[in-house]
Amino acid sequence: MFKNLTRRKETRKKAEKLYQLIVERTRTPVFYEVFEVPDTVEGRFELLSLHAFLILQRLKQEGEGAAELSQATFDVMFENVDLNLREVGIGDIGLARRIKKMAEGFYGRVEAYEQAVEAEDSKALKAALERNLYGKPDTSEGSLEAISGYVMGCSQKLSVLPIEKMLSGEEVYAAIPREIRV
Repeated sequence: MFKNLTRRKETRKKAEKLYQLIVERTRTPVFYEVFEVPDTVEGRFELLSLHAFLILQRLKQEGEGAAELSQATFDVMFENVDLNLREVGIGDIGLARRIKKMAEGFYGRVEAYEQAVEAEDSKALKAALERNLYGKPDTSEGSLEAISGYVMGCSQKLSVLPIEKMLSGEEVYAAIPREIRV
């Protein structure tokens, strides 16, 4: 019994560490200032979801051994989403429905991103990013090209990065391009 409790506490700490990495990257101003990601609650959630997908995709490579950590990371993420929505004034009425809808949307995004990344299909990835991250059909080709290249680079970097290094606070994501080629 105490072993399970200790293991769950350790897993929770690791999940919080991974979530902190996700949040730190999501807060990078260049995504909003250069890549044109909408600086809104929805835009920030989409960018958070994208970076969470990359971490969860890496954990999935570990198989069953990382399933508990993956689930704990998801749980930490949505607990924080709930808290942040409350902080911006969204009340209890309807909040559970909204969180459920966001979680379902998250799974849909993960599926779309995962299929595109695993197939190395930049066209499909750009379409998924335009539909989800940007939420508009007229996103500049430069932004789409830069962000899709960044996502592919992150996926490649993470695929060879040991989980211990991820948890040590080492830079886990690929470098962010600072400008967009037109």
